[in-house]
Parts: sequence; structure tokens; C-alpha cells
Amino acid sequence: MLFNTLDYAWFFALAFVGSWSLALFTRFANRPAPAESAAGAAGRASAAAATPRGGFLGLLGSSWPRIVFLLALSYAFYSFWNWKYLPLIFGSSTVDFLLARAIDREAQPRRRKALLFVTVVLNLGFLGFFKYWNFAVENVQTVRGLLAGAPVSAIDTLKVTLPPVGISFFTFESMSYVIDVYRREMPAHRSYLRYLLFVAFFPHLVAGPIVRPRDLLPQFERAPSLTRDEAGEGMFLVAVGLLKKVVLSDQLAVNLVDRVFERPENYSALEVLAGVYGYAAQIYCDFSGYTDIAIGSALLLGVRFPKNFDAPYQATDLADFWRRWHISLSTWLRDYLYIPLGGNRVSEWHTYRNLMITMVLGGLWHGASWTFVFWGFLHGLGLGVTRAFQRSRAQKGKAKVASQSFPARATMVLLTFHYVCFAWIFFRAPSFKQATLVLKQLGTLTTFHPNLPPILVGLLVVALGCCYVPQRVYLWLRHGFSALPAPLQGTLLFLVAVVLHEAASAVAVPFVYFQF
Repeated sequence: MLFNTLDYAWFFALAFVGSWSLALFTRFANRPAPAESAAGAAGRASAAAATPRGGFLGLLGSSWPRIVFLLALSYAFYSFWNWKYLPLIFGSSTVDFLLARAIDREAQPRRRKALLFVTVVLNLGFLGFFKYWNFAVENVQTVRGLLAGAPVSAIDTLKVTLPPVGISFFTFESMSYVIDVYRREMPAHRSYLRYLLFVAFFPHLVAGPIVRPRDLLPQFERAPSLTRDEAGEGMFLVAVGLLKKVVLSDQLAVNLVDRVFERPENYSALEVLAGVYGYAAQIYCDFSGYTDIAIGSALLLGVRFPKNFDAPYQATDLADFWRRWHISLSTWLRDYLYIPLGGNRVSEWHTYRNLMITMVLGGLWHGASWTFVFWGFLHGLGLGVTRAFQRSRAQKGKAKVASQSFPARATMVLLTFHYVCFAWIFFRAPSFKQATLVLKQLGTLTTFHPNLPPILVGLLVVALGCCYVPQRVYLWLRHGFSALPAPLQGTLLFLVAVVLHEAASAVAVPFVYFQF
């Protein structure tokens, strides 16, 4: 079920009405009786405090009807993709919940490490089998062919036709919970149902953001609330996200990017460059648009997700870019891969090694293809060069970019953007051959552009311009919308719906990150 469809609108309407109805009903049911004496109320409170909370089923607690309702809806949401994979997400969540409880109870370090090893192997095993098995089989076949000196017939073995949608996201979320418990950064959660909901909560289930357990689980413990400002913010985020996706990303994809990357030899260098710029705008508008809808949907249900994008194309270097792009993934890789490898607490050589390993594995996380691995390599290389450059400047006592003049900062932003665009070529191209064709066509320096009509150029300019809107302008628009009277908010949302209807293609275009 795609966020940019009417099916999701009806589904979310059911989730909104149902969850808040249950929340209000629970609050009303737990209200003290008017005739109850103070002593009686104190005794009831004392008895409630003495009752053990949590338990395996997690049904003890006043908010469990809402939790059960949202969990059932989340599993229903996932079943729209492929109901056959429901046992996978349910089973992996259950195993991690039980292993975390066992790790939390265990005092001996060796046993705790053994239990952690089990959960890491299981999670990465699921991920590796469903997402990378075919990739491994194909590469084994290629190596066999090279060693034999002749083509080898296809390996007769199991083929995974379609990996479960969102497996990279919910695997990382569930695994991070067990690791946090192992590190004693949080206690094992006592509520089984709330933990299942943490993993399966539908706004972030299939494409993130990768929400940390310490951020989300406590929100399921307390009674939900929704202020007028939060409701306005949620509706604003959903509307902006849909505009980014349907009006900007989808139109660029259909009318420019897909055509250029499919047959780059048919276009001039200028048109191919527009296609590369178009993909940079497309993937940002697409993924940040999805994140806006996810955050807005969760907020309307009384749950707040962390920020996942912070104007990444305004970054002054590659390290700054990764502090702004897909923040939930970059911080996950930092905390659970880069730092455990030693981070920058080791020798300079080992720091560069850790950066490269982290980014190459981050590229492989995106997809089972050598082009994704090379994309990660390019970012690891860029981060290493950035670090070496910054260390050299620090040793010479030169000022940071943040304190330099506007022309210097603009130059750094421009250089960073173009390096990111260069890496995007390998991220988008289905093969190295196709990526090479794109680069070769750019090298022709031809400038004829019959495939760039003014309306398409204008759309590209608007999409790229959205990447450079100052944060204060965005916040001003968001707060302004939230402050409007409800009738005006409704009118603006209706106009957005009209624009979306006119701009939408005949078939809803899936979000880019759904493939990961």
C-alpha cells in the first residue's frame, strides 16, 4: 500500500479514528467514579501500583486496546505487500524480544555475548538470505566461469524471487534494540505487544526512518496526546511530502531521469547532465517526501519520529552531507558499525579503514549490486579525503569553512553537490556498463537539447530550489499553516489535493527506497 494512493488515505482515516476513539474510551473508562471517596481512590491506586505491569503478552496497562488495534492495522498494512512474509516479521520480532530479555537477566559476560551473537547471526542471516542470496549465487557462478575459462551453466539452487519489503529497515531496528540492551543502555522491554508494535508500526515499517527503541517504546507506554499545533504540523508534513513525491519526484522520473539512464547514448551531454541533476532532485524529493508523510502520519497518531533529512544538498563537505542525509541510517551505521570498529579513536590509517568499511557496507545495505558497493566506496573515499583535508587545515591553523566568506562556502557546497551527483550515477544506473555510458556521454560536451522543454527545465529548477530553501523559511511556513483557522487549513489541503490529482500519473509510482 503506497502512501501516495487513495487506499492509504482510507487506511489512515481508519487508523486515526480508531486509535483516538480507543484512546478516549480508555481515558474515560479509567476516570475515577465521582462518588468514590479519597480513601477508596488511594486504595485503588495502591492496588494498581502493586500489580505487576508488562508481562509476556503485555496486556496489563490501560492503553492495551489501542496498542492491539495499531498492531493489527500495522500487520494488515504489511500484508498488502505480501502476506506470506508476515511470519518473518512476527517471528524475528519475537525472537529478538526473548533474546533481549535473556541478555538482560544474564550476568555472565560470556553468556551475554553468546546470546548477542545469536541475535546478530539470526538478523543478518534473514537479511542475507532474502536480500543477498541471489547476488551471492550469481557471483559464485561468475567466479566459477572465470576459473574454468568458459561460461558455466546456471547453478541449480534455490532462488529468492522477491525479498520482503522493508526488511533492511525493520531488521536494523530490531537488532539495535538487542544491542542496546546488551550495552546496558536500556533495560529489556517488558511489554511484548508494545515491542511488536515498535517494529511493525506502519508509518516507518517499509522505508524508515530507522527509529531507535529508546525513542519510540516510551511513547507507546504513555497516553497519547495531540495538540492543535501538532495536528497542524502533521497535516503540513503529509501535504508537503505528497507534493514532493507526486508533483516533483514522479514527474522528473517519468519525463527525464528514467529516459536518460535507460538510453544515455540518445541524449546530448547537456541533457544527460540534466538527467543526473534530475535524479539528485528526484531521490531527495522522493525519500524526504516519504519521510515527511511517515513523520506526519505518526504525529497525527500521537507519536513523534526523529528528523531524517536536514537540507543535505546545502552541505559544505561530505561529512556534513552524511549528517544531513538519511540521518537515521547514518547515525545507525555510526553507532553500531563505525564506533565498534574503533571509530576515530584508533590510528589515522585505521580510521580511514573504518570509514571505508562503514560506507561500503552502507552501500551494500541499499541493494545487492556491485554498483551500490561502488557508490559506498566513493563515499568512503570522499569521507577519507575530507578528513585528511580538514586535519591538514587544522594543523595549519586555518579557519573552518563555517567561518569563511559566502563565496568560499558556496564553492564548497557546489563541489560537494557535484561529487554526490557523480556518485548518484552509479547508485541509479542498473549496471557499470550503463553508468559508463552516462559518463561517456557527458564527456562529449554536446549541448543540443530538444528533450528539455521549458516546462521540464522549470520543474527541475523548482525541485532543486526546494533543496536550498532556508530552514527559517520552512519553519515559518509550517508554523503559519498550524496557526491558520481550521477552515483555511481545510481549503489549502483541498487545493493540494486538486494539484495532486492533476499531477498524478495513471498508476502510482512506488517510492525509490521501497526497493531497499
